[in-house]
Amino acid sequence: MVRALVGVVMGSDSDYEAMEPCLKYLEQLGIPWEITVASAHRSPQRAEEYARRAKARGLRVIVAGAGGAAHLAGVLASRTTLPVIGVPLIAGQLGGLDALLSTAQMPAGVPVATMAIGAAGAANAAVLAAEILALADAKLSRRLEEFKHALVAGVVKKAKAVANRAKSRSTGRRGRA
Repeated sequence: MVRALVGVVMGSDSDYEAMEPCLKYLEQLGIPWEITVASAHRSPQRAEEYARRAKARGLRVIVAGAGGAAHLAGVLASRTTLPVIGVPLIAGQLGGLDALLSTAQMPAGVPVATMAIGAAGAANAAVLAAEILALADAKLSRRLEEFKHALVAGVVKKAKAVANRAKSRSTGRRGRA
């Protein structure tokens, strides 16, 4: 059995869908992960215990997704020396802005790397975790380079498709004039 390197923690099971892109990218990059639910407010002891034992279990990075007051990433960061990446999620009336501010506004000495709100932030949390891990893993570093090249190739492909659409549109107009 492969030991997880990234721990993904959600404040609620309802956060799973928003955090799925994180899992997808971790899998794509070949990074073993584990996932659990621990609430900074409803189960603070569970969250603290998770963070305290994470390093001993072999984790190297923690990704925390939470909405609303979103104190989860900060609670985890306060109980471990592992890097913690916070993903603010949409919950309630403020569209995730409350979670973004709660995750980003950490006091000095308790850093949390804060991603964008929602699914894009969850995906970027996986990539940032991979970049952290790749500092000590040459094979992962190569996979990340391939991943980034694929992003570039995707943009080039889309640029060509847009140019072709625009070209056919302008050709069509000329033909009617």
